[in-house]
Amino acid sequence: MTSSDVTTEPAPHGDRKRTARPSRGWLKILGAAAAVLALLFAGSRLSLLPGLDDFFGEETRDRSGPAVLKSIQDMSSYEAASGNFQVVVDLEKDTKYVPDALRGTRTLFVGAGTVDASVDLGKVTEGGVVVNEDRTTAELRLPRAVLGEPALDPDRSYAVSKQRGLLDRLGDLFSDNPGSEQAVNKLAAQHISEAAKESELTTRAEKNTADMLKGLLGSLGFERVTVRFGDDQE
Repeated sequence: MTSSDVTTEPAPHGDRKRTARPSRGWLKILGAAAAVLALLFAGSRLSLLPGLDDFFGEETRDRSGPAVLKSIQDMSSYEAASGNFQVVVDLEKDTKYVPDALRGTRTLFVGAGTVDASVDLGKVTEGGVVVNEDRTTAELRLPRAVLGEPALDPDRSYAVSKQRGLLDRLGDLFSDNPGSEQAVNKLAAQHISEAAKESELTTRAEKNTADMLKGLLGSLGFERVTVRFGDDQE
């Protein structure tokens, strides 16, 4: 009885020692990994310390290929005016019956861009230019000025804030999500286009075109030049 007790008691004690050593080993590995991650995370914020800026500094390489000319198109439009616009986009996407803290995004984006207004001189009809025999007066009938597509300026457009739910943040860790940026860019361009339509940009373009043609024909000896747009009878 006594000998059996002596032989059985050290066995569990030895097992505890064998199981404790791997657990301490895993703790050391996890602790070292956490220290490395913390060091890498703090590296970008330690640039103020001498010597660490070069060690943790980022390096950018442009591996893009050369630009390839695909086509050339002759232009007949006279770019007569250009408007600069800015819009603040507040885009929110929610999921039904799911709290925003879990699923949903809200982006505050400042979009800046330009819209050009032009007159297509290539659409002037055969009877659109009437000149008298003495070549002292000329009457021109031109098409109405039209607005071009809005062009966002990436140097002046930026995201102010972006709120994402927990599931959206986890999804961004495993895949890129360029769709959200495309959505705010598209919405900003749409608002800028609508603002351009409500502005007097086309009116300014027609006036500038008329002034340009009057000055050009005046330098050629024409004393009276009349420019009309569309169905204007003035």
